[in-house]
Amino acid sequence: MKFDRRLLFHFDWTLLGMVLGLCLIGLVNIYSTGFSAAETGADPLYLKQAKWILLGLISMTVAFSVDYRFVHRYAYWIYGISVLALVAVLVLGYESRGSQRWLSLWGFRLQPSEFMKLAVIVALTKYFDDHRVSAPFGLRDLRMPFILILVPFLLILKQPDLGTALIIALLFASMAVCVGVRWSAFLSAFASGLLLIPVMWYFLKDYQRERIMTFFSPERDPLGSGYHIIQSIIAVGSGGFLGKGFLKGSQTQLKFLPEQQTDFVFSVFAEEWGFLGGLVLIVLFLSLILWGLKIALHSRDFPGMMITYGIILLIFWEVFINIGMVLGVLPVVGIPLPFLSYGGSSIVMLMTGVGLMMNVSMRRFALQP
Repeated sequence: MKFDRRLLFHFDWTLLGMVLGLCLIGLVNIYSTGFSAAETGADPLYLKQAKWILLGLISMTVAFSVDYRFVHRYAYWIYGISVLALVAVLVLGYESRGSQRWLSLWGFRLQPSEFMKLAVIVALTKYFDDHRVSAPFGLRDLRMPFILILVPFLLILKQPDLGTALIIALLFASMAVCVGVRWSAFLSAFASGLLLIPVMWYFLKDYQRERIMTFFSPERDPLGSGYHIIQSIIAVGSGGFLGKGFLKGSQTQLKFLPEQQTDFVFSVFAEEWGFLGGLVLIVLFLSLILWGLKIALHSRDFPGMMITYGIILLIFWEVFINIGMVLGVLPVVGIPLPFLSYGGSSIVMLMTGVGLMMNVSMRRFALQP
């Protein structure tokens, strides 16, 4: 497939600037989390993250170079390969800290469940495009897309990875609302979900149940399951309005804050840069989300609109849940903060998603009305 050079005149520099800005903030933040460790000779995480960002830029370039309609055409193939990767994780996967989520390929540790998020977005877009109806979707119309997300949902829950499984479910619900669902179907699905809570509780691991119980009462085990959230709230609160300053956060530098390079990066940022810095970061995320919505609204076809909506919804839910976790208003479910949390698979997946958004943005001028 030949790349049309005229598309470069419509390249979305604003979108690229916002994403690179978030990645730069993430690198500085990760440097801060590993500052003490770097003095002891440990591998610097910020350099590893920089390499993953470079790989992400390559994947982003590929994603905006190949026409998104080509991706849409082979959406079910992408979905099928992603499901097979999840099955391979359960058979051949690399286990760490009681979870089996990674595959080791050519010296890289990849987390297929991260890429499954994009696969679900393109597969749901394909289904909704092929089965568009004039009236809103009913429960019967949603049976097949429900099966599409149920398979990866169960495979990811088996790893176990409650956070990613939750994101898959939220993507399905959000994208279904975007295409139009009858209120009766929505209320019936919500009621069914409430009835399934006891069943889901039975299948949760002991530590996952403990996390949920800790959300309602962190002080019940302050040195155990409640330690993470208590230390996170202390870190955020101690930052005050302007923060303690770069590399001067006591909770971070003294390692009181667990998982500070992944799940709790916002706590590190808020301690060092305060309420004002946290507000600026949230505004930057909000600007990215609104810019993505603008791309979706101005796309020239249904697949472009829904793919963009899906990626923006993914970013929105991960930001909302992660920040809610570290502030203690949501249970800790292990969802990274987009572009800031340390993790190769996450950053490559997100940059690929941004590339697809750029793809839609550039080609809205090339498509025929």
